[in-house]
Amino acid sequence: MSCPRMIKAFACAAILLGCVALPGVARAARAAQDNDQTLRAMRDEMARSKARLELIIPGTQQPVRPYYVEYRLLDLDVREIVAEFGALMTTTRARNRFMNVEARVGSYKLDSSNFIGDEGFRGFIGSQGSVGIDRDYDSLRQDLWIATDQAFKQAVETYSRKQAYLSSLARQSNIDDFSKSEPIQQIEPLVIPDWGNRNWEQEARQSSATLRLFPDVYESRVTYYLVYATEYLLTSEGTEIRTNRTYAAVEGGMDTLANDGMPLSHFYASYAAKPADLPKVDAVCKGLNVSASELMALRAAPSAQDYTGPVLFEARAAAPLLAQVLGPAMNGSRPPLAFQPVVEQMLSGLGGKSDWSGRIGSRVLPPTVSLVDEPSAKDFHGTPLLGGYAVDNEGVRAQKVTVVDKGNLRELLMSRRPGPDSDSSNGHGRSAFLGDAKATMSNLFFSASETVSPGELKKKFLDECRSEKLQYCIIVREMDNPTLSLLHQEDFSELLASFGGGAGTGDRLPLLVYKVYPQDGREEIIRGARIIGLSTRALRNLAGIGNDNFVYNYMQSQNPGFAGTALGAFGSAQSGLPASVVAPSLLFEEVEIRGARGEPKRLPLLPAPPLSAAK
Repeated sequence: MSCPRMIKAFACAAILLGCVALPGVARAARAAQDNDQTLRAMRDEMARSKARLELIIPGTQQPVRPYYVEYRLLDLDVREIVAEFGALMTTTRARNRFMNVEARVGSYKLDSSNFIGDEGFRGFIGSQGSVGIDRDYDSLRQDLWIATDQAFKQAVETYSRKQAYLSSLARQSNIDDFSKSEPIQQIEPLVIPDWGNRNWEQEARQSSATLRLFPDVYESRVTYYLVYATEYLLTSEGTEIRTNRTYAAVEGGMDTLANDGMPLSHFYASYAAKPADLPKVDAVCKGLNVSASELMALRAAPSAQDYTGPVLFEARAAAPLLAQVLGPAMNGSRPPLAFQPVVEQMLSGLGGKSDWSGRIGSRVLPPTVSLVDEPSAKDFHGTPLLGGYAVDNEGVRAQKVTVVDKGNLRELLMSRRPGPDSDSSNGHGRSAFLGDAKATMSNLFFSASETVSPGELKKKFLDECRSEKLQYCIIVREMDNPTLSLLHQEDFSELLASFGGGAGTGDRLPLLVYKVYPQDGREEIIRGARIIGLSTRALRNLAGIGNDNFVYNYMQSQNPGFAGTALGAFGSAQSGLPASVVAPSLLFEEVEIRGARGEPKRLPLLPAPPLSAAK
């Protein structure tokens, strides 16, 4: 149950709690039939904690007891296969079980949560960690007992620190710390992992070998990631949930250098609700071939120059753009209090605070546009959606939320952490790897009552270019996801250093950007462009909306510091939460594009060695 074991397993197991739920729901009576010792141990230790857990504070007569206790447990079976240029690098299958215990002291109005204090390391035995994979009753009860003790003691200390900090403030918030919720009992039958009859190692070899055809791709990596998970949630309020979730992904990254030393990268990603639904190897090869061909076109392309004017985001780029821009804006829960102001400043810089908070009833999008988040949606016109679930990670039933209706803000997404606009959850408290649940989108639909065809939208775009007498205008065909495209941590850290501080104010990373010359419609790909200042305010006055809806399935990052911020759209299968955005092409009247910046890298001294053709 030690923290080091938990942290070591984090990287290969962090998908987890928000994956797509499997069909078939049974009620609590099912637990007795399958003799689940995990449920039995959690129930028995929860009953003991509710009845007997208390702490006498020296100098006081009144014992302190938790008003809320929560047990979460995650049982994981994960396969990961990594290949490069046709060679298998690693193939692993790991079985892990993780738990998290939360105890709250105080009341729903004011408790020990939502506070970032200055306390440091607390030791190896804590309220979170790994537990035995044998589903042994006695072992799990022992782990839960120690974790509950530690969680309760931490809560008492944090509550004291929080009260002391609040007493120093001239004005305190009147927003509650936690909202009440009706207890739910939902016990699904246990599911045995089914990896299918496909040879995943051979598929990884064969698909990654496609990149042998591109000798100027310096490095590449293709990863198959297959997950089966059983999630448990028990609370002192009476909620009991056991749900099975599964998820599968193929993710590929590749990089190169342009002749002037500019680093360039590209990616391929495909996600499915279960391993059998992943695309066959021929489809993966085709997708990797397209990405590598586009990367080679970027390598030969001229550098982007500074530009301000109309920009057309085709549907393939508009959907991920909306995921980046709208994700933080729709979170209606208030951010935690921070003992040090620098923490709140950092959250603001990364876009961790909603700029729609406090604006219910105001116009935030064009009058023709509606924005709906629907966890129950399974597909869009036959294309699967991956963000669905029945009950969120706080034990609240998922609800359809009309966030924006005819341009006006109606309701924000809520977890059980209240905010200035709502004091109750609407079933959108989501998290991965037992992390703190945050108000997060599931399946988001961006729709408009007035749309035009892609051809008409492009014509309007070119007409605006001509009316402004611009030599060229800009089309964005795909947005970047550096979590997938960058293969080295140092490259990712360098990007964050230059980009992260502007993410909250609207800096965006396009991947495929084209100059379009309005005189003859000629297009020219460019590299190194960066979008500046494209925030939710830019969405209020869109110049045009297409009718070519595109389904964008992706992973919302759950890494500490990323979740809930403008960087949250940069996720991977190893550390993300499944989500979907359905959106059409969007035309903006004016967007600022900044040309290439930064120092070039030195080219390799020798050319790459020759690669044989894919086998």
